[in-house]
Amino acid sequence: MKTKNIMFDLTPKAEVTYLYDDDTIKEALGKLKDKRYSSVPIVCRQTGAYMGTITEGDILWELCTHKAGDFEDTCNTRVCNVKRYRDNEPVDVNTNMDDLVAKVSTQNFVPVIDSMNCFIGIITRRAVIAYLKAHQAE
Repeated sequence: MKTKNIMFDLTPKAEVTYLYDDDTIKEALGKLKDKRYSSVPIVCRQTGAYMGTITEGDILWELCTHKAGDFEDTCNTRVCNVKRYRDNEPVDVNTNMDDLVAKVSTQNFVPVIDSMNCFIGIITRRAVIAYLKAHQAE
């Protein structure tokens, strides 16, 4: 199979729904609900660095660990302070498509970072599957 650079299938940051590290759980829930996503990347507002991935489950567990009367306070918790089960592992912008196959088997999307760890976009599982399908005869 002929390999190619992932930039051809990159969804750029400008087109990706993500959260900043200082966004609140309430803001996160709004974005997840509006887009009907189950997870989104977290980006440092100051540096642009990829910080991890927050999921609906992470938020649910955060809400469950607080007393019922603390719901409003919990909703104001910054997403960077939410305990995450696991983060989607990023790849460097120079990674080739063949190296993504293992990652997309366990992640819906793969965050892409540059040499300074700045978040530049994502590669979706759908894009990798389309690539594999188009190149299966090679």
